[in-house]
Amino acid sequence: MAGRGAVRSCVQTALKAANSLVGLAGMAVILYALWMLRAWSAQAAHLHRHLPVPWFIYTLLGLGVVMCSLTCSGHIAAETANGACLSCHMIFVFLLVILEGATTADVFLNSNWEEDFPEDPSGNFAEFKEFVRSNFQICEWVGLSVVGAQALSIILAMVLRALGPEREIDYDSDDDAVPARLPLLRNQAQHGSSYVETNLPRRSDSWTLRILDKANK
Repeated sequence: MAGRGAVRSCVQTALKAANSLVGLAGMAVILYALWMLRAWSAQAAHLHRHLPVPWFIYTLLGLGVVMCSLTCSGHIAAETANGACLSCHMIFVFLLVILEGATTADVFLNSNWEEDFPEDPSGNFAEFKEFVRSNFQICEWVGLSVVGAQALSIILAMVLRALGPEREIDYDSDDDAVPARLPLLRNQAQHGSSYVETNLPRRSDSWTLRILDKANK
């Protein structure tokens, strides 16, 4: 039991670490999206006219919020080791990985992948493409690290779900432990009653002898 508890503790720590890496990436995406949104709002205020909705900025903002939400749910699932929480966490992370994989496959396998996305009025999408192309190796390692952390989170959640939650006591409830204590209490009660019964006649006999002695005197 002690070895299993140590393994469970190590898996919980590793799951929290993997989720933390995903959460850091999510916070970075949120900060980047907020910076672009601030610049877009300043540009709209400078032009004094209503500009179209920048879908790329809101998509990145939503992606960052989803990643941070998955990190919070992963920490809760890792701490409680609850089967339902771990299952929900695995499902949502798996769906996110599938979405990321489909987008990556479309970009690398489809030569006209830019036509699959709507036109970005802010121009940030084109700037992001140029940044990725000029720093492809760094972006590749960052992307692989995030996807690897998400896949590791799914695997660790499966292992933790198989181990199950930690049980502090072997009894399911306090009622199961009561019958084990009852024989001892009954034996003590029987010994106490027999002791009282054996001592009562002796006390009564000595009291009677004292009365008779006083009467004879």
